Amino acid sequence: MLCVEDLISLAPFQQLPKARLEWACDRAQTVTLRAGDVLVHEGDPHRGLFLLIEGQMGITRRSDGMEIPIGQHNAPSFFGEIPILTGEPVPVTMRALGDCRLYEIESDDFRSLLHECRDFEQMVFRIMQQRARGLESFIRGREKMAALGTLAAGLAHELNNPAAALVRSFREMPAAVIELQRMNLVYGQRQVEEAHTQQWLTMRDQGYDAILNDRIDPATLSDREEVLLDWLEDYGVNEAWKLAEPLAEGGVEVEALEQIIERWRDDTTELREMGLHWLALSFEVMSMLTHGLRGAERIAELVKAMKSYSYLDQGVRQEVNLHQGLEDTLRLFAHKLKHGVEVKRQYDQQIPNVLAYGSELNQVWTNLIDNAIDGMDGKGVLEIITQQHDRTASIQIIDSGNGIPPEIQTRIFEPFFTTKAVGKGSGLGLETSLRIVENRHHGTLTFESKPGRTCFKVCLPLQ
Repeated sequence: MLCVEDLISLAPFQQLPKARLEWACDRAQTVTLRAGDVLVHEGDPHRGLFLLIEGQMGITRRSDGMEIPIGQHNAPSFFGEIPILTGEPVPVTMRALGDCRLYEIESDDFRSLLHECRDFEQMVFRIMQQRARGLESFIRGREKMAALGTLAAGLAHELNNPAAALVRSFREMPAAVIELQRMNLVYGQRQVEEAHTQQWLTMRDQGYDAILNDRIDPATLSDREEVLLDWLEDYGVNEAWKLAEPLAEGGVEVEALEQIIERWRDDTTELREMGLHWLALSFEVMSMLTHGLRGAERIAELVKAMKSYSYLDQGVRQEVNLHQGLEDTLRLFAHKLKHGVEVKRQYDQQIPNVLAYGSELNQVWTNLIDNAIDGMDGKGVLEIITQQHDRTASIQIIDSGNGIPPEIQTRIFEPFFTTKAVGKGSGLGLETSLRIVENRHHGTLTFESKPGRTCFKVCLPLQ
């Protein structure tokens, strides 16, 4: 049984008269835990107020499927007041770090003690406020890291293909260049007349132009390749399939090959078909360079978007192009968007730049766009509309998902409130967005939601 001496070891209970202490002791229920036992799980309905008289309790919270330690309670201590007073599910998991002796005071009895003693109530609420701030600070830090991780994963995903193309191109290029040099040397030793050599160079240059400017219709490329393959095999070219594709990409016609190769048909040396190999390999090298360049440009574009998104090397507050920020955010979400989300834009290009904290505004776009994608389960229409009304810029982010249930719409901006599964959402994304818009930028963040259409609207004052 809980004794008064144990109870008054907890500072708030020192404010209660002896009679109420004895009353609380009589009503407290004993709880015994062994090392590793879980007292409550995150997301459980609230229970009573727990009094830890002996032992240690570890506190964890789930994030991205992992349990993250966020602190511990050492005896003597009490906890459980937050879910009792807020009516919310338990925000953390409590696990015994060793053998523990606890007592539980039912929630109704705890409320009675609060209402009867003002000093006790004030001390409990001060402790509760400190704990809530600590939990909020931890979760905000975790949320920032999680958001950074999400963007980093998306960026890595988007960088992978162009980086792989770049590496592949440069890996294959040295051998191709060496072979081209060898062919040039062999051909030069035959002292072929300049006019014939110019024919090969002209065909090569025309092919370069076709590859660099994508002049060949992809729909006809396969048919052209088949025709060239048949001709090359009839001519007796070894591994003709290796030549057919690059020659087709270079726009080479069979009639042109018939004409240019005529003088070499009866040649008994490698020159009989070397011109064909030289032409195809030249086109391959140009394709390598083109694909490598496009990969490098894509990498540079993504790095530029990330730098612009984070406003690196810029002042804390600066003139911000709203459309640029939205586009940078969309680029970093490309890995989520391209598997079933159609993006529609209606931008008012007359909106001037706004004086703002750029990286913080981008955090707002990140939260709202991420929520919109989740609200559609990754498939649907994401619409972004910007408009100017007098001296205000409005940004609407609309999704075609199932909508926010009416019964919870009044709570979605509350700290820690989330409709996502335990460990999937912190409940601070929208609350953070609201703070950034209202407190930092003196704007408004509102929403309307029904099945098939949820619209979050940000209004920012223009200077």
